[in-house]
Amino acid sequence: MTRPHEAVVFDVQRFSLHDGPGIRTVVFFKGCGLACVWCQNPEALRAAPELAYSADRCLAGCARCVEVCPEQALADHRAQRVDWARCTACGRCVEVCPSAALRTIGRTVGVEALLAEILRDAPFYAQSGGGVTFSGGEPVLHAAFLAGLLPRLARAGVHVALETSGHYPFALLEPLLPWIDLVLYDVKAIDPARHRALTGHDNAAVHANLRRLLATGTPVQVRMPVIPEHNADSEQIDATAAFLRGLGVATLALLPYNHLWEAKLPTLGGGRRPLGLRPPDEAFYAGVQQRFARAGIAAHW
Repeated sequence: MTRPHEAVVFDVQRFSLHDGPGIRTVVFFKGCGLACVWCQNPEALRAAPELAYSADRCLAGCARCVEVCPEQALADHRAQRVDWARCTACGRCVEVCPSAALRTIGRTVGVEALLAEILRDAPFYAQSGGGVTFSGGEPVLHAAFLAGLLPRLARAGVHVALETSGHYPFALLEPLLPWIDLVLYDVKAIDPARHRALTGHDNAAVHANLRRLLATGTPVQVRMPVIPEHNADSEQIDATAAFLRGLGVATLALLPYNHLWEAKLPTLGGGRRPLGLRPPDEAFYAGVQQRFARAGIAAHW
């Protein structure tokens, strides 16, 4: 269990150009309240560090991991090395693996250590108008940690953006807002039943929190991940446009579908299935944009 001044992150991506203005460092937290069927970061769903196994990197004849596993969660079989139900992600197998076929996803960081890591790129932020973006997973679930970090970033003059699903009590987000310069807020599906089918929960909290967030005057960019066959039909587009117009939102950032997340699934436990969707062509994306335009929303990719 992490303490308030600690959090579990699974990646710190430097020199990002797509998660807010300028050159940015993106911090990916583990843990999410939703389970989107298209989640680009399936390794972020669990809050705790977890084991990943890449069979193609496993050395034939090597069984060092099997010998050290205290839970007997590893078998001398390269294709089916890990018994995910037994694994506790203790990391002993990772320490002895000579080919990095086994690795731990997620590390516990403190406020001071993560602050120093972010500030390494301060010259790039200053030159490009960039900063740090907190993503995940759901960064707001680490609100206690961010409450200690964000004021430090503000004093250092770092622009802060937050990517969020909006699925949590607003009381977690509200105290952080004075230290956040931009919220990138995802709207995934308007119909509550469809939202539940796609994410595991309805969208009552997502919609209520967006209304409250907009009322605070915090800069917000509403975004929609476009998932063919799931949330981008004409009915859903029109309903999304009507919802946004009702909130006084005139623009929408569209996020194109990326199927590369499916390649991560064989390395993880959890039994999640790929969607198997083919990446759509340019005509599909143009059609989505045009449909939003006809509905009164300036959507852009």
